Amino acid sequence: MFAGAAAVAAAAALTACTEDDAQLQVELAAAPGSTVLPGEDLAPTLLALSSTLFEAADIAALATEESLTDLLAVSTEAGLPLLLGTDEAVAEELSRLGARTVVTAAGTDLGDLGEDLGDDLEVIELEGEEADDDPLRSVTVAGHPAPLALLVDPELELPAQSAVTAIVQAAGGSVSEIPGGDLGRSGESLETAASAAGDDPATGVVALGESFGPAEAWTDTLQAALTMPQLPGGGHTVFPGRRMIAVYGSPDVPSLGVLGEQGLEETITRVQDLVAEYEGLAEEPLVPAFEIITTMASSDPGGDGDYSSERAPELLREWVDAAGEAGIYVVLDLQPGTTDFLTQAKLYEDLLTEPHVGLALDPEWRLSAGQKHMAQIGSVSAAEVNETVTWLADLTAENALPQKLLILHQFSRSMITDRQDVDTSRPELAITLHADGHGVAGDKLGTWNSLQQDLPEGIFMAWKNFYDEDSPMFTPEQTYEVEPRPWFVSYQ
Repeated sequence: MFAGAAAVAAAAALTACTEDDAQLQVELAAAPGSTVLPGEDLAPTLLALSSTLFEAADIAALATEESLTDLLAVSTEAGLPLLLGTDEAVAEELSRLGARTVVTAAGTDLGDLGEDLGDDLEVIELEGEEADDDPLRSVTVAGHPAPLALLVDPELELPAQSAVTAIVQAAGGSVSEIPGGDLGRSGESLETAASAAGDDPATGVVALGESFGPAEAWTDTLQAALTMPQLPGGGHTVFPGRRMIAVYGSPDVPSLGVLGEQGLEETITRVQDLVAEYEGLAEEPLVPAFEIITTMASSDPGGDGDYSSERAPELLREWVDAAGEAGIYVVLDLQPGTTDFLTQAKLYEDLLTEPHVGLALDPEWRLSAGQKHMAQIGSVSAAEVNETVTWLADLTAENALPQKLLILHQFSRSMITDRQDVDTSRPELAITLHADGHGVAGDKLGTWNSLQQDLPEGIFMAWKNFYDEDSPMFTPEQTYEVEPRPWFVSYQ
């Protein structure tokens, strides 16, 4: 909280020439509401901060662009509200505060505040960096606000940040950094948010800048952050809060990939060992992952005639649960044959309500009528992808789950038609394009670069290493030298 009378007494540079001997008082808000302050323009930021921190104030500091530094020093030392400019909004805030005295720079024109307010204000003028020599008669700071915390985004350089930080720190508040304004980016960000919110997210947590979201949703955002289950590795945001290293395949089917070459416990150890090979190569935390082929492309139409063999969800439950306990993310991979992705995804809704389970769509195995696996390469339209995007995002939101990973596999541009129309607007999903090219390094990089052309904004990139088909397979160091560095790397 503000330093109070002792600090005010130290502000000997101020003078007041009021018509009576009434004591000047600043009253702090008893429970400043949690909010998001605008950060681009200092004037509206200071207005919002004043309305948040102060219940009333007989005296306020009023700055112009030229006198801002001096008035900020006065404001933080004496514990006064600080406002910038003399427009109507400033006049309304001075009226709300009940201000009858302002501290301002000599020569400041108060005419724009309006006759009703401006003519009644007593003025304390600064001369250079100091006010008149007469001592300030008396100012007291009343009220004991809730503990105050300011959250700032270190990835933004906001004009208002230094002034707001100084005012909050002068109020005895803390200042903490939340990268990207994303409370759920990491476990550390969530710990910071939890410490700031204390027992009541509705009071005392002030964020700066639009990266934190709209002010009217801030309390709900805080509450959700504190109650939502976390992802493996901590946090609620899949990327950029972590990078993943995965083994690919299907349990008990060695021919489909390394995940099925050994039992469950051995697979957990294998993927953890893979992650260890990448330690020290990235700044972000590294999280192990299983990519489980959940519906398998088949040469036989099967009983439902869709050329896809669906694994029973209950048979995968053991793998999903064990992965969660071991801090491993799980991706359910769909090879749908002649049916559509959404129909198959809904078969695994129960598993997808787990916070550590995402989804992968593999268009290579999405057949049109009359096509057969291995005879033609399948494809999917952006419209069909978007049906799954909408369903999965809604499922995530309805169950208050952390962000889900949605992988789109691709090695040819033709595999996803109208790819520019893929909906990347849903914050519930981290949509990732998985480049499945294999062979010599030049071919793999050619596929990688081609697939990034005309890519919709907001899609992350993923890479696959093949033990048998690559010549030779990239090392972890070579994999992470690829530009852009892949967020998800799988091994088949």
